Amino acid sequence: MSPEELLSLGFSKELVVLIISALPILELRGAIPVAINLFHLHWYYAFLLAIIGNLIPVPLILLFLNAIVKFLSRVSIFDRFFRWLFAYTRKRGGIIERYERIGLALFVAIPLPVTGAWIGSLAAVLFGLKFKHAMLSIFIGVLIAGIIVTCLSLLGWVGAVIAGIGLCALAVYGLWKTSEKD
Repeated sequence: MSPEELLSLGFSKELVVLIISALPILELRGAIPVAINLFHLHWYYAFLLAIIGNLIPVPLILLFLNAIVKFLSRVSIFDRFFRWLFAYTRKRGGIIERYERIGLALFVAIPLPVTGAWIGSLAAVLFGLKFKHAMLSIFIGVLIAGIIVTCLSLLGWVGAVIAGIGLCALAVYGLWKTSEKD
């Protein structure tokens, strides 16, 4: 269903942005461009709505994923799906396994499909991160991803360069601080 179809059903622009940002894969990476470029919302309002929407599923995943998986895995199709999803997440989550909280924040911050808050939350559960640490890391990652996508939505290629420089600087700083502890 497209954003225009949701609007025709009586959903407000704000609710559509919240819904898009709460969906897996799309998350705020899809919500911010829709809010800014399609709905013509102010960038700061679009940013705030997308952050809120993207964070809605995170505590639910962190708190209830294990119970849901245990219950649904009794059905073979769900069992196969969860085995694939967990293998995929473990393969992609090397940075999280190695650098834990900073790695999780960086993983979530990369504005590409399947590197956002949903898979980050799943990885946090798989790698045994504490709820408060996982929640804070995911929040920071979502903020960074939101800044990157907002810059891209507003500034095009100039925004991409600015966002890339900022993300690289943050990654270098985070890895430097982590290496000091070791």
